[in-house]
Amino acid sequence: MLKRLTMAGVLALGLGTGAALAEPAKVMIPANPGGGWDGAGRHTMAAFAQSKVFTDGASFTNKGGAAGTIGLAEFVRTAKGDDNALLVTGVIMVGGVITNQTPVSLKDTTPLLRLTNEYNAIAVPANSPIKTPADFIAALKADPGALSVGGGSAGGADHVMLALLAKHAGAPVGKINFVAFSGGEILAALGGGKIKAAISGASEFRAFAESGRIRIIATSGPTRVEGLNAPTLKEAGIPVEVGNWRGFVGAPGMSDAAKKTWLDRFAKLHATKEWKETLKTQGWEDAYLPGDAFNAFLKSEETNWTSALKEVGILK
Repeated sequence: MLKRLTMAGVLALGLGTGAALAEPAKVMIPANPGGGWDGAGRHTMAAFAQSKVFTDGASFTNKGGAAGTIGLAEFVRTAKGDDNALLVTGVIMVGGVITNQTPVSLKDTTPLLRLTNEYNAIAVPANSPIKTPADFIAALKADPGALSVGGGSAGGADHVMLALLAKHAGAPVGKINFVAFSGGEILAALGGGKIKAAISGASEFRAFAESGRIRIIATSGPTRVEGLNAPTLKEAGIPVEVGNWRGFVGAPGMSDAAKKTWLDRFAKLHATKEWKETLKTQGWEDAYLPGDAFNAFLKSEETNWTSALKEVGILK
């Protein structure tokens, strides 16, 4: 009897401290297949498997719309207390929560870490008369409504970047023609000429640019993106720099033991050659910021993006 009680106690202790983590991760991607969030979730989990840091696999659920806030709400509703549940998040979701004034926010999750950063790019169809950043600014200034520019959800980094470019051009921000897409549909729209330009993460445009279907005319970082023959906006005299970070949060009520386990896993992944190769291949910057530092960063992001959205007139 004593042995049975002891084993039962050990089992109960194990279940209470993350034993259930020896199962596939359940990854919520708050966007349709294709695009930056989808890539962040799937490539990260692939790197876990390739590096053998986490080999229990992963299942993926795509739930796009409203700057990721539909997926966020679904995650908070269905994943409560699940130590295996992860949500891909990022700056677009921060902006979406503020812009849409959603009842659910990242405060309702268990923040884990910021993982990557990626600067935006401006792309146009291959046959577009817009060939340089100066051409883009001129078109924006001449008739902002006629220049249809695709991007992610309203209130996200792409939308804010277009608004900042309009301010630089002296064009009324309220007249910009921003067309929101969820996931990879933006590439088909741009390649097919349904929109005149697009703003998104540079890595999302790379393959289409290399195939000649679209042309990247500028990037939004402090330096050029390796492998892309495109100037930065700053090189062209346009003082606009917009980055798009991505990371992961855990489920509401994730146990402390599970949070530690996931943070340990991400720390190990971050040190592997497989992750460094993933960063290089995807054109991502290393923006690793785990635990309490990430939680503090999220609070500052909420303040900063509220100010930015008000400044460009997206948030009244």
